[in-house]
Amino acid sequence: MTETQQAESAPAALIFVLLSGAAVSLFFGAYGRIHDPTGETTLTLFFSSTINLKVWFATAALFFALVQLATAARIFGKIKVPRLMPSWLGDVHRLSGTIAFLFTLPVAFHCLWSLGFMSDTSDPRTYVHSIAGCVFYGVFVVKVLSVRIHELPKWLLPAAGIATFATLALLWVTSSLWFFRNVSFPGV
Repeated sequence: MTETQQAESAPAALIFVLLSGAAVSLFFGAYGRIHDPTGETTLTLFFSSTINLKVWFATAALFFALVQLATAARIFGKIKVPRLMPSWLGDVHRLSGTIAFLFTLPVAFHCLWSLGFMSDTSDPRTYVHSIAGCVFYGVFVVKVLSVRIHELPKWLLPAAGIATFATLALLWVTSSLWFFRNVSFPGV
């Protein structure tokens, strides 16, 4: 593909990627809003309840997202530690992102299936958490597509990565941190 063809396809690719992310966010929001929450426990493993599992899985996801953020900062040259970039750093970056994402899946499943979309604006924490949960998967789609589609503007991948991390951090603050401070710590 010539530079001219690439420049001409960039706006269409950008629109496609952003609309894909928006569609995923809207899908999860609509499903969470329409679906009648079951209130059932879905998975506990060795935790005392599903909520406790969700709190710790979200914490693990945030930890691995921090690893991904730090490795991305080194890969993009925003930090210079270590001085010489190890050859395996890209693998650690991808693996930490994959693990973080996998930790979010049972959490999201329980949120959508058992609790639904909390649209009660009298409880801003749960309302913001519900919106952030839907947005997270939308920005994640934008991030993944930004890695795969090379015609996109160079700023989109780091912006989508930061947005993905920030949304996950907001989810953690409105759930796990709240739980640790108001319900139980360590809450296993």
